[in-house]
Amino acid sequence: MDPLIVGLVAVSAVLHVAWNVRLKTAGDPLRAATVGMLAATLGIVPIGVVAWLAAGSPVLPTAGIVLGVVSGTVEAGYFILLSAAYRRGDLSVVYPIARGTASLLAVAFGVIVLGERLGVVGSFGVIALIAGFLLLQRKWRALSARRRGAGAGGGIDPAIAFALATGVSIATYTALDRVGTRLIDPLPYAAILWVTTSVVLVLWVRITGRAAGSLFAGGMAEARRSAVGGWLTLGAYVLILIALSVAPLSGVAPLRESATVFAAAWGSVRLGEAVTHRESVRRIGASVLIVAGALLLAIGG
Repeated sequence: MDPLIVGLVAVSAVLHVAWNVRLKTAGDPLRAATVGMLAATLGIVPIGVVAWLAAGSPVLPTAGIVLGVVSGTVEAGYFILLSAAYRRGDLSVVYPIARGTASLLAVAFGVIVLGERLGVVGSFGVIALIAGFLLLQRKWRALSARRRGAGAGGGIDPAIAFALATGVSIATYTALDRVGTRLIDPLPYAAILWVTTSVVLVLWVRITGRAAGSLFAGGMAEARRSAVGGWLTLGAYVLILIALSVAPLSGVAPLRESATVFAAAWGSVRLGEAVTHRESVRRIGASVLIVAGALLLAIGG
């Protein structure tokens, strides 16, 4: 692959992690996500309109608009679930599980629904993904504790549950977007998606009362920080669009998952989520397994 494309995807991955770091460290991740998406919407809508005009103002197909609205609604759900996960768990655990789950679900859909078959390499990819999940969550420790009578509670960790649900939403809106961007140019489509996501998030925040009646309840400093985060995720999205316009999805998607390792390293070391060096190595190593699994699936899935 062209080194320039590799560079674009790598920068996109870094920007995406930076956005997630801002969400994780915000006083209220959901409020931060809402302000960020509003700021990004102010950027993508003019770009989308200009792209639409430059293309000769074509009539936008109803199916494409509907897909954009549905995808935007699902993405709003993604932010709601991700925010819930970040309120309960670590960046270095939540982010890899959410991203890896999306990759695994895409394979499951292809095999179960579409009747596709995994090759040997793709099968090793699934094994690597599952191994990475297990290494991050380490459910066997809770099981062994219960056998020893240590009183460990049963059930899945809420942060993990929300991370898994986040992965489901990623897989859902990704599938919708793959169809939608074939009906409408990606930039106008993104404008429809972003506006929908912002509207749904604002309504949700108002209904649930999480913002205490105002998106700026956390102060202007936090609002500005969230807005910058929104611009970061918009930049990451545009860079991926550029990469996809000249490179195959099978090459871009696995490179994009490198963000998983960046997130695990930043959360473990910079945010102090891992209390020991051994714990840092475990979390980063599990994330490497997840990325390796995604790469193997792209090659042999």
